Amino acid sequence: MSAMLLKPADLRIQIDPDALGFADTSELLQSPLSWIGQERAEIATHFGLSMQQPDYHLFVLGEVGSGRSSLLHQAMITVAANSAAPPDLCYLYNFTTPEKPIAIRLPTGQGRLLRQSLAQLVRSLPDEIARCLNGQDFKIKYEQLLKKFKHAETKSYTELSSFAEERHFSIRREAEQIVFTLLGSKGKILTEDDLFKLPKTRRTEIDQAEQELHAAIIRYFEEIKRIESDKRAELAALQRNTVAPLLNQKLRTLRSSLHQQLRNHSRLKIFLNQVIQDILNNLSLFESVNEVDDKKQNNTLDQVLSRYQVNLIVDNCELKGAPVIVEDNPLTHLLFGSIDYQLEDGKIKTDFMRIRAGSLHKAHGGYILLHLNDLLTDTAVWVRLRRLLRSNRLQIDEPISALTANMPASIEPESVDINTKIVLIGSRQDYYFLQQEDPEFIRRFRVKVDFADDFKSSSDTYQASSIFVAHICHAKKLPHFSAGAITRLLEESHREVEDQTRQSAIFARTEMLILESATLCSGRNGKLVEITDITAALHARTMRHNYPDQWLQDAITDGDILISLQGKTTGQLNAITQVDMGDHSFGSPVRVTARTFAGENGLLNIAHEVEMSGPIHDKGVLILQNYLSALFAHLAPLALSASIVFEQEYAGIEGDSASCAEFYALLSSLSRIPVKQNIAITGALNQYGEVLPVGGINDKIEGFFNVCEKAGLNGEQGVLIPHHNQKHLMLNYNVIEAVEQGLFHIYAMKHVAEGLELLTGMPSGITEKRKIKKYPAKTVLGYAEKTLIDFRSACQTLHAKAD
Repeated sequence: MSAMLLKPADLRIQIDPDALGFADTSELLQSPLSWIGQERAEIATHFGLSMQQPDYHLFVLGEVGSGRSSLLHQAMITVAANSAAPPDLCYLYNFTTPEKPIAIRLPTGQGRLLRQSLAQLVRSLPDEIARCLNGQDFKIKYEQLLKKFKHAETKSYTELSSFAEERHFSIRREAEQIVFTLLGSKGKILTEDDLFKLPKTRRTEIDQAEQELHAAIIRYFEEIKRIESDKRAELAALQRNTVAPLLNQKLRTLRSSLHQQLRNHSRLKIFLNQVIQDILNNLSLFESVNEVDDKKQNNTLDQVLSRYQVNLIVDNCELKGAPVIVEDNPLTHLLFGSIDYQLEDGKIKTDFMRIRAGSLHKAHGGYILLHLNDLLTDTAVWVRLRRLLRSNRLQIDEPISALTANMPASIEPESVDINTKIVLIGSRQDYYFLQQEDPEFIRRFRVKVDFADDFKSSSDTYQASSIFVAHICHAKKLPHFSAGAITRLLEESHREVEDQTRQSAIFARTEMLILESATLCSGRNGKLVEITDITAALHARTMRHNYPDQWLQDAITDGDILISLQGKTTGQLNAITQVDMGDHSFGSPVRVTARTFAGENGLLNIAHEVEMSGPIHDKGVLILQNYLSALFAHLAPLALSASIVFEQEYAGIEGDSASCAEFYALLSSLSRIPVKQNIAITGALNQYGEVLPVGGINDKIEGFFNVCEKAGLNGEQGVLIPHHNQKHLMLNYNVIEAVEQGLFHIYAMKHVAEGLELLTGMPSGITEKRKIKKYPAKTVLGYAEKTLIDFRSACQTLHAKAD
């Protein structure tokens, strides 16, 4: 049972350009783009966007670059185009409670018409009302009323004067007062001395008459007040009756210009009637409207007229369908609306005309796309969004920062119902975190749109990917790609997911390679992007990011990091690790050493003892320890003390992909059989010795290959990998070329026994028998068994001496 030597054809999928059916991507421009490999997400998206019931918002899961935002945005636009445009949203002055502006929704486009009509009405009213009140007919009636009340005032004064004369008093007006004087029998004014000369009875009569006159004067002033009140009332009624027909005619004209549905709008009817009543109640302000010197009255008139404006915060006049909003900056005021303030005369002021719509107002009746990470950065936004999802009503709140000492009484705009489909973009981790931590929020997003990271490749996905490239070239004005170049792009898509049967769904990476390859093509004045351009772009990208990789290779070449590439050594071999820097990943060999000796301490994982290993690596070591114990169960209890370590590893170890290498190092030390240093090993094992696939297989193979290439390929070097990783191979062409020339080899194993024979050149001794009494002597396990027996004897001798 020996490891299988892989052929060059096994090391990479190579796509035939002729199988694509086109010469270059310019032939594919008429083909539509599709949701490549995202059928599940596409079906969920169309269901969610068409579902009209509440709480069926969409939560989109997927990796950045998978096209989740652009595809959802395009789907929203498509669905919205077939939907009706939603109504406009306006705020109006509240004549009953001015601090609570009224919100009304109007049929699409009617908000702008109402605003224009009322603005025109406000512009024309002052002059027309002034003309109406200055008209000849009004003046005649006005003079008649004045004459009527002047006569009443004169009559009252005459009656008072007669009343005074009867009691020997004369009266006269001085300013707003009535002054009376006592007269003698001959009509002369009596002085104070004359009054004291009169008999006491006469003086008493005069006092009584004076009191009566006082009472009459009081009655006179009360009558004058009543007359003035009646005069003002009748003059106001005259003004109202004169202006009312004009206002009613204006109102009829305004209503007739509106949509039929709007004419019967109950709240708008009430508002317009209140406008008429408010104008009639303030007609006095229109009398001297053209007098420049009456600045205060004109300012007051302007304030009154400002009540009749329409604050159209959402105008859907230009929409051809439902709105689609992408809010990339979901600050509180941008998302939920705001109230503006202005500093006037040292005071902060606001009114209903300073109410501003947020993105959620604008998205009513349509769709809005948000990114979860943006929302989570602001607790206030998150809290208000949760409240909106619960109530489906949107309230424009006062910003906390606006609450200052000189802040006037704030306005409280009426909240409005919101019917908006929310599309929330997030990661899988975010989705399942919210499932656990905030189930109330996540249950509002009942449609899960799950974007795959990769998908099964086929001729259809190759065609769809080629169409994607064609559209990118067209949109970015890039040279088109030849069929050969497309095959290289497709192969890179396979390499990204390390699978010969699957392609990467992260098309942002493909787009990057398209842009970089096209740039190099343009630099050589090429008409089509060819394979050489893509190869050059990949090489240039690697050179920009691979400094850490080169540093490690140089350290190995210079001998700073000890790696043996020739001969055989006992208890030592080369494992391969993968280093992921985020922007670049690469493989590098690392020396694994093991020591075994008589004792009863079992296996010591040195990295674990110093807390430099992660839980997965520790798990792998425990598995190989148990598998080793199972192999020699017939010798139990084992008299073994052993240690294992990754040499010159200072950054910590995680993962179980080196457990096969650790197992081989232990067996080599235990059996005293040297193992080959020119073959590096990667692979995990289970408790039955079966080799499990590992990640980063291409980086690992290429990392060891690069070290061997620098040292000089001699035809004996190679890598031993799990058999199940064979379909994950997408190696670079320089590695394949070396394999074709017999300078480098790649072996695959299903069981650790196969690798053991390759590394030692001896039979492993591992059989499928469940009960083992003794391993064959000329096998690796046979030698290891002998060593363990010797260890037991040594321990028994030691215990006997101690006793």
